[in-house]
Amino acid sequence: MKTLKTSQILASIALGCTVLAAAAPQAAQAAIPVYRYVVKNTYPHDTGAFTEGLFFREGQLYESTGQKGHSSLRKVDLKTGRVLQKKELAPEFFGEGTTAVGANIVNLTWQSNVGFIFDAKTFALKGRFNYKGEGWGLASDANHVYMSDGSADIRILDPKTLEEQRRIHVTADGKPITQLNELELVEGQLFANVWGTDVIARIDPDSGNVVGWIDLTGLLPPDQRGTTNVDAVLNGIAYEPKGRKLYVTGKLWPKLFEIELIQVQRP
Repeated sequence: MKTLKTSQILASIALGCTVLAAAAPQAAQAAIPVYRYVVKNTYPHDTGAFTEGLFFREGQLYESTGQKGHSSLRKVDLKTGRVLQKKELAPEFFGEGTTAVGANIVNLTWQSNVGFIFDAKTFALKGRFNYKGEGWGLASDANHVYMSDGSADIRILDPKTLEEQRRIHVTADGKPITQLNELELVEGQLFANVWGTDVIARIDPDSGNVVGWIDLTGLLPPDQRGTTNVDAVLNGIAYEPKGRKLYVTGKLWPKLFEIELIQVQRP
């Protein structure tokens, strides 16, 4: 499983009396806006789901899960958390991020250097593709597929061939931000979970600059996650554009949250 590298990814953002555990050493800069949250709704989430990817397609929630022998692609009922449709990966694969690309769903694996292409309706396997290095998170729009690999680089893939076209280097005031994990496109920005933290980075996909930090500290404290598993961390971002609703969850979490972001006002 992924190893937490807390010493490499935690820092402080001083905002008057507010201290935010952020995403990389010395990456915290007062010029970058910080957002907190208001919980609008809470929904059940499968506590057996080691969440790697989360997204909406045509108003329907989808999720991918990880760990060898437990990795799957799922269609999920938002209100009940019930799994409506499921495709299990072969037990030798550790499933990772996923996203919709046209009529397909693309799913990464962690260290097997292979991704899968599934039919979005039937979950039938339509193809495979290969990449070098690790696979972590995926997001997409009409023109690009964005892929994270745990580094400070996000790969941009051709949506038709899934071949790498270029990369963007993610920085906050010039400092690289590593451990970027699950991705989601939200109104032109890339949202990225920073692995092992309660922080989401808001990234300009053209420049790679972090243009905001989302501090989700306290959303679901460790003692309320129902497990002592150290990997039960925040991971999973889904945006429903029609209702402009943002959802987040974590690995093995019992809850999925609809949240509204509120910018922290500086003194």
